[in-house]
Amino acid sequence: MRLKDKIAIVTGGGSGIGHATCLTFAREGAYVVVADRNAEAAAKVAEELKQAGGKGEALAVNVADSTAVKAMVEDVAARHGRLDILVNNAGYGIAGTVVNTTEEDWDALMSVNVNGVFYGCKHAIPIMEKQGGGVIVNTASTVSKVGIPNRAAYCASKGAVASLTRAMALDHVDANIRVNCVAPGTIESPYFDEIFRKSNDAAALRDGLEKRQAMKRLGKPQEIANAILFLASEESSFCTGSMLLVDGGWTAK
Repeated sequence: MRLKDKIAIVTGGGSGIGHATCLTFAREGAYVVVADRNAEAAAKVAEELKQAGGKGEALAVNVADSTAVKAMVEDVAARHGRLDILVNNAGYGIAGTVVNTTEEDWDALMSVNVNGVFYGCKHAIPIMEKQGGGVIVNTASTVSKVGIPNRAAYCASKGAVASLTRAMALDHVDANIRVNCVAPGTIESPYFDEIFRKSNDAAALRDGLEKRQAMKRLGKPQEIANAILFLASEESSFCTGSMLLVDGGWTAK
């Protein structure tokens, strides 16, 4: 029960890493707000964690909308009396170099992957300051450390998340707010399921992605959720401004 009685918001909680994180937090005693743009997916996860004996609720929110994020954060804090943990996990990727990525696609991705983190922190930090502290965990990526071909916008967005994490950690350390990020490698997720489905040779694509990790396999959402739990709990009490790489040895090569 490492998060007993904590109030936590997890964005992108309706699938993949967010789904696993919500269930993990609930098992550890937190009240979990499953926030996702897909209301149906959020409701399904909230029901799943309740069926498992946890506590929580679903909220439909578009993290690219500052007004909506502000309303969510303030509503949760008002109803529960505090906000202890914010996990900024919502995000997605697109293929493309800077030449063939459209400006519209670039702006849309940045609105979710970068602005979504900015908005969440902008509205949560004042609440955490007033209550005497809190914890923020952002989902960056291994591409914060290494580049990959044909993913220019995604690489830029996750690099921004890593840098923003470090800046916020320093800005708010005196308010007893810890800000860290997890950097997953290639993870089994609905995002990659869709990529495999659209591929002309899914087996070859998967083989290439698996070989990118030194451990020669894709990671599992639960493995990232475990890392997020560490950063959200007091087990990481001496960590702020850190990026925890969970990448199967990808960046060790």
